[in-house]
Amino acid sequence: MKLKLATLALCVLGFVAPALAAVETGKPAKNFTLKDTSGKEVSLADYKGKFVVLEWYNPDCPFVKKHYDSANMQKLQAEYTKKGIVWLSINSSAPGKQGYYSPAEYEKIAEAKKTAPTALLLDHEGKVGRLYNAKTTPEIFIINPEGTLIYQGGIDNKPTTDQADIATATNYVRSALDAAEAGKPVPVGTTKPYGCSVKY
Repeated sequence: MKLKLATLALCVLGFVAPALAAVETGKPAKNFTLKDTSGKEVSLADYKGKFVVLEWYNPDCPFVKKHYDSANMQKLQAEYTKKGIVWLSINSSAPGKQGYYSPAEYEKIAEAKKTAPTALLLDHEGKVGRLYNAKTTPEIFIINPEGTLIYQGGIDNKPTTDQADIATATNYVRSALDAAEAGKPVPVGTTKPYGCSVKY
């Protein structure tokens, strides 16, 4: 009986843990430290006082390819980093899973695609992905200069792999950043993310 209860408790904890790990829009973002592709440690706390975009990234995911092959994501990265916004792409693919590469291979992919984030961070143990309860690639989290999470969810409202849908989509990332930079409330703070599951 005790063994059954212990097993049940573990199962319940297994379901509860992800919910507890989730971050809430309007609440402080959780700090973390990861290494970038050059081996440099990067902490979220380093960027307090700035807007920060966290983008969960898997170069082999068709939904990610939609936004990179069309250069939609690179345009967003370039536009907002020029304004001083920090853009951190995060890869949480575990070794042997889709989207997992060596740092040198990621840099080759970045060069070929002309990506423009502030840094690509490697989370192959999945600690930060689970900390933020990141479910899909791409999935976006936006943090304001006070360290508060002001947006989490999909990049836009067209959950397809069709590049043609980008032109008519509502880009939630752009809407959130433009409103927040102007000192206005973010129109939509939470949306349902879409894409490939994060390959923990």
